[in-house]
Amino acid sequence: MELKTLVIAGRELRSRLFLGTGKFSGGAAMAAALEASGAEVVTVALRRVDLADPQDDILAHIDAAKYLILPNTSGARDADEAVRIARLAREATGWHWLKLEVTPDPAYLLPDPVETLRAAALLVKEGFVVLPYINADPVLAKRLQDAGCAAVMPLGSPIGSGRGIRTADQIRIIVEQAAVPVVVDAGLGLPSHVCEAFELGADAVLVNTAVAVAGDPAAMAGAFRLAVDAALLARRAGPMPEGERAQASSPLTGFLR
Repeated sequence: MELKTLVIAGRELRSRLFLGTGKFSGGAAMAAALEASGAEVVTVALRRVDLADPQDDILAHIDAAKYLILPNTSGARDADEAVRIARLAREATGWHWLKLEVTPDPAYLLPDPVETLRAAALLVKEGFVVLPYINADPVLAKRLQDAGCAAVMPLGSPIGSGRGIRTADQIRIIVEQAAVPVVVDAGLGLPSHVCEAFELGADAVLVNTAVAVAGDPAAMAGAFRLAVDAALLARRAGPMPEGERAQASSPLTGFLR
């Protein structure tokens, strides 16, 4: 079975690996990782870049003609702050795609569901293409979808933890009920975690820290790219069903006759 091209807000994407730009040692290392990842969507924290400076160390190493830049509102503590950041960014750059993050808790950076929904509703009405970062909450995911969000981005585990997917049951439900793409975001620390996300039915994944802090970021980005390819190939091939009992792969009778 051939997988359909991933489409978000009418835009076709060949790669289902999104890459973040935080925590890299420098712009050159980030650019090398982006190239190795094959990613087309690149997230940028608006609080970490100088939008007025085209030579900003992050923006100067991202080819806007090659990558879809997905600015995020990382650091926003409530809906009003997130909306203000988004408006300022669009006015300065013309970008209207947005990864919405509202994280008032500095210890675990868990998203605020009430403020995220409030901000999303406002931003969609203003013409933004909104991809909200959320807890793996199926009810919230549906409400955001109904509010007009272009995708939902449930966490696998807390941001930067590398703990993998600890929310598998909830993500499975979100995927089952979703009418928009589901992008698993946060906590993915190994290529195997990416495979699990696609096995749960995710449409794409976002990785940042696992690549940025690796001993060789470009090599790790390449590993994640291969993991995505392997997971999608397996999905196309049609995985075998799980069974309750052992089943011999070779017949136990008559094979010597």
